Amino acid sequence: MINFSDPVLAAINTDDAEAMARLHDQLAVAAEVDRLLDVAYRTVDSPLGTLLLAATDQGLVRVAYDREDHDQVLQALCNQISPRILRAPRRLDQVARQFAEYFAGERRDFVLPLDFRLAHGFRRAVLGHLGLINYGHTETYAEVAAATGRARAVRAVGTACATNPLPVVVPCHRVLRSDGKLGGYIGGLEAKAALLSLESGGTIDRNILSR
Repeated sequence: MINFSDPVLAAINTDDAEAMARLHDQLAVAAEVDRLLDVAYRTVDSPLGTLLLAATDQGLVRVAYDREDHDQVLQALCNQISPRILRAPRRLDQVARQFAEYFAGERRDFVLPLDFRLAHGFRRAVLGHLGLINYGHTETYAEVAAATGRARAVRAVGTACATNPLPVVVPCHRVLRSDGKLGGYIGGLEAKAALLSLESGGTIDRNILSR
C-alpha cells in the first residue's frame, strides 16, 4: 500500500500543486492576451467570510457572499455573461486590495470600474442612487424610492437591494426600513449590521457569521 504521508511523496505532491498553480496562472494570462477570457474571478477572505469577486473587461461585475453558493454564482455568470470564465486572481488584485482596505477601516469609497450588466431597468436606477449614499450614512427604502422618481415603489427598491450583484461596493447595506430596522440583505442581517457598525467607527468581529 502507498503511504501518502511519506515525506518524499508529500514533497512530490507539493511540487505538483505548485506546478499546476503556475500553469493555471500562465493559462489565465494567455487567455486574456488572446481575448479568450470574458470573466475573471477570485476569492478573498474577509471578516464576513470568503467573498467571490468577478470582473469583465468593463469592470467588477459580481461580488458574492458564501451563503449565495459560489459554485452557483459562477454557473450563473457562465449562463448570463459567457462560458469563457476562469480563475485569474492577478486581474482582480486592485479589487482585492480595496476590499482589504475597506474592512480595515482605511477606505471609505471604492474607486473601481463597475459593470452593471446584471441589473436592468428600475433595479439599475436604484443601484445608481445607492452609490450616492455616503459612508456612515443611511437612507430608508422609501427615501430611495422617492429619489429614483417612483415614490410608491418601496417594495421594488427592496427587491433591487436584495438582488444587488455588487454588495459592499454598491452599498445596499446603507438602506433601512422606515422604522429603523435593518430590513433584508443579500449577505444576511448579521453582515448588514456588521458593515453599518464598521462605517460608524466600529470593527467587525470575525466570528459574527458563525454565531
